[in-house]
Amino acid sequence: METLLPWFRLKSVPGVGNHLFKRLIDRFESPEIVLRAPHGELLEVDGMTPRLATAIKTNKLPDRAKRDYDGVIKKGIKIVTMSDPEYPPLLLRIPDPPPFLYVYGSLGDTNHCIAVVGSRNATPYGRSITRKLCDALATADLTIISGMARGIDTAAHQGALAAEGKTIAVLGSGLEKIYPAVNRNLFHQIAESGAVISEFPLDMEPEAHNFPQRNRIISGIALGTVVVEAAKNSGSLITARLAAEQNREVFAVPGSIESFKSQGAHALIKQGAKLVENVDDIFQEISHMLAVPIRKDPANQAKRAEPPLSLSPDESVVFDSLGPYPVHIDDLARSLDMEPRKISSALLQLELKGIVRQSPGKYFSITSK
Repeated sequence: METLLPWFRLKSVPGVGNHLFKRLIDRFESPEIVLRAPHGELLEVDGMTPRLATAIKTNKLPDRAKRDYDGVIKKGIKIVTMSDPEYPPLLLRIPDPPPFLYVYGSLGDTNHCIAVVGSRNATPYGRSITRKLCDALATADLTIISGMARGIDTAAHQGALAAEGKTIAVLGSGLEKIYPAVNRNLFHQIAESGAVISEFPLDMEPEAHNFPQRNRIISGIALGTVVVEAAKNSGSLITARLAAEQNREVFAVPGSIESFKSQGAHALIKQGAKLVENVDDIFQEISHMLAVPIRKDPANQAKRAEPPLSLSPDESVVFDSLGPYPVHIDDLARSLDMEPRKISSALLQLELKGIVRQSPGKYFSITSK
């Protein structure tokens, strides 16, 4: 672990950002050599100035960086540097990869990853579709990358875990500042079979400007990024834009034309993103990049729930009027020639039979198998 100290020291030099750090490692191979390099040789690196070269030679580890380094040693947090074989290979190809990652869990093989992101305030439909997609992707031995935020991110991790697959969460905070706090249990579950990672110091708070920076790691690790339910100006669209700039695939799941939460995904499709109706749409685009054939599980293909044979006539009418998007009970009553009390009774029975789901506010939708 002692060899990590030069990494912390070089990263702490004011003015040495991720772009310049990568160029220094490309030129000198290690922070130790950079810190020992003559002033004149440092000036040969693109972007280097005399002031920066002097700072590299004279900089001492700041107290905050020293505390962070001591915390890493004391708590046994794994540090994976860009010189480490475990560092995600695709992430090394972006212009500004993090010099090193803080890792809780195990990164393992990150050659076959798909990023799945979307709205924090997701609909039941969006969460359901996300879980099913990620279950199928994980069953095919692909690693799911997301940001552990509420909504779609959480559903993505849950889908991978349900398939007993691997998932990686990328935080916009330090590993000791779990965000959102409600996902503390998920944080530990992810690390059991995959990893939670961050480029930020252990005690870094989840500050707003961290998240766009975090997003480039989500897209940078992955072969492609899938967007589910995103508003026009959402952070998910930043991730999709970064994926395109990194020459990665961009996918989008279509939604309701009446929902503002679908506007971002629809805009991506208009701009050329691959429309995703099921996992095969993703497999078609990435199969040539994989070292082994995709292992598909037909049982994971999303499909409408089949009603049991024991439905009453009222239950059948109500069931046939519902779809995957939640419908308010008042709208349902207006569209059906049926007494409201009969609709309520039928909905209750359909819920008890597990083929209809009620969302907050008296909205109803079908479940799927």
